Amino acid sequence: MITTAVDTGIQKALQALGIKEINEGTSTGSKFFASGETIDSYSPVDGALIAKVKTTSRADYDRVMETATNAFKEWRLKPAPQRGEIVRQFGLRLRELKEPLGKLVSYEMGKSYQEGLGEVQEMIDICDFAVGLSRQLHGLTMHSERPGHRMYEQYHPLGAVGIISAFNFPVAVWAWNTALAWVCGDVCIWKPSEKTPLCGIACQNIAAEVFKANNLPEGISCLINGDYRVGEYMTQDPRIPLISATGSIRMGKIVAQAVAARLGRSLLELGGNNAIIVTPDADIKMTVIGAVFGAVGTAGQRCTSTRRLIIHESIYDQVKNAVVDAYGQLRIGNPLDESNHVGPLIDTDAVAAYKNALESVVDQGGRLIVEGGVLQGSGYESGCYVKPAIAEAKNSFEIVQHETFAPILYLLKYSGEVENAIAIQNGVVQGLSSAIMTSNLREAEQFLAVSGSDCGIANVNIGTSGAEIGGAFGGEKETGGGRESGSDAWKVYMRRQTNTINYTRELPLAQGIKFDL
Repeated sequence: MITTAVDTGIQKALQALGIKEINEGTSTGSKFFASGETIDSYSPVDGALIAKVKTTSRADYDRVMETATNAFKEWRLKPAPQRGEIVRQFGLRLRELKEPLGKLVSYEMGKSYQEGLGEVQEMIDICDFAVGLSRQLHGLTMHSERPGHRMYEQYHPLGAVGIISAFNFPVAVWAWNTALAWVCGDVCIWKPSEKTPLCGIACQNIAAEVFKANNLPEGISCLINGDYRVGEYMTQDPRIPLISATGSIRMGKIVAQAVAARLGRSLLELGGNNAIIVTPDADIKMTVIGAVFGAVGTAGQRCTSTRRLIIHESIYDQVKNAVVDAYGQLRIGNPLDESNHVGPLIDTDAVAAYKNALESVVDQGGRLIVEGGVLQGSGYESGCYVKPAIAEAKNSFEIVQHETFAPILYLLKYSGEVENAIAIQNGVVQGLSSAIMTSNLREAEQFLAVSGSDCGIANVNIGTSGAEIGGAFGGEKETGGGRESGSDAWKVYMRRQTNTINYTRELPLAQGIKFDL
């Protein structure tokens, strides 16, 4: 049930998204009701209890899977362009509900309202991409070595795709997976973060509405709520050939092992420890904008957040002073107030991790040049608001090697050529996003070369944070190696099949093998 502590504006947004009784829409649409334990959704904005949400029991889950499995048998037979038409309608509905959904994302997760709207726009963009893709799920044709034979490959839907998403992008990452999986002919079972369950329910309501209007069966889009135990239902279920999981490296290793044990597929989007290299030829103004947004956007709770700023010694003080000056202009407060730059962390556990990181960097020999701290008083009652901090450090520090989901930026100094900076950039276990700020063509190309950045994303003269849906998103090393969103990421949601057709009256064997009867 929705509590009375929620302000009128948020209540209106919830009503526009079809959220009245929280027990509605927690499985496959309107047919089933969750019967598990209750989880509470608190807003980090003001500490208010937004709603109590029923979780998915094992019996609920099995009922969801049965419904999804049956729905797949019908959905996969729809021509891909027809599936694309459903995704087009879903994208149109998102356009109509962009404001209330963006507001819910901001209030339940804590990111700025502008970022909440931007996240919904990502959902709209991936729907547009998927609609076009629905007419381009193409394979290849190959020449056979055998006369009178034709070879080609085609792609078929996998079946049920399990999606486990994180709190920091409570709706967009689901859409990245779902829009592509739907046009590929798959059905989806989604477990959103237990920290943002209402965002999941809102999206499920929108999807269920579109499918119902098109007389399509329940089960094409399914929602299950709960903690890691509910996620384990999916990771251990052989009825789900693909698990797409976004979260920490620790979580990803657990998921990967569970799915591999049954020879399933994993698509993993895990932690980042992203750096911007600043060379002597960098545009300082551009650098400051990219670094500050990358470090404090979403209160440092993006997997692509800028954690490290690797600055050449010749311009180190100049860049440091410019970034420190910019931090002095940051406004921290209610993310629904668009004049604020930084909102809260997701919860008090995140605040504790932030405080521990600041203590650790000093203990390990670093120096805080922009002091952090937890904000208190009027407007900060939730206890989740912290000051973005900057520390001078070394890449070898254990805390610098670790990803802290908070607005902490480490300044690192390099000397000599750009190769030294690249070595520092690559000297972590994560490999998601990276950037270089330079006007030197040779440095830029060296950064992008095979001996350059080892990350899945490498940018020149833009920051580490913020990605367009047209490109494949993902990282290397302990970031997991998965790719979502654009390019040919659709292939992970399908199974590849090679076909050979013999249109002669002879049966020659490959490699010239003779087998006469």
